[in-house]
Amino acid sequence: MAAENIWSYGPTAGHTPDADLTGYRVEALDGNIGKVDKHSNDVDAQYIVVDTGVWIFGKEVLLPAGTVTGVDNAERTVHVARTKAQIKDAPEFDKDKHLGDPAYRDQISGHYGGHGSGH
Repeated sequence: MAAENIWSYGPTAGHTPDADLTGYRVEALDGNIGKVDKHSNDVDAQYIVVDTGVWIFGKEVLLPAGTVTGVDNAERTVHVARTKAQIKDAPEFDKDKHLGDPAYRDQISGHYGGHGSGH
């Protein structure tokens, strides 16, 4: 059985490849965590970056697409299957490292319980 790829949207997430999620509200299991600042639809590197605003003092966090459980285009909301505490404790999004750094990618994967790059 294939391992879940945390870097791809699940088949029931309701995400469409051409969707622009920028500005969508992001809802964790226990409340709002911010807005989508940027996102990627690259194959095997799909994710959203959430601007948490004042909630964690302007920290940006990267959420792999596999954490997304639903995209509501009518409400402009993305739902993720993690708690605010899990997201708050995530490695900070580092736009300089990005996902080109396998160690950073594995750190993110490990935090959210997914699998790394497979290399």
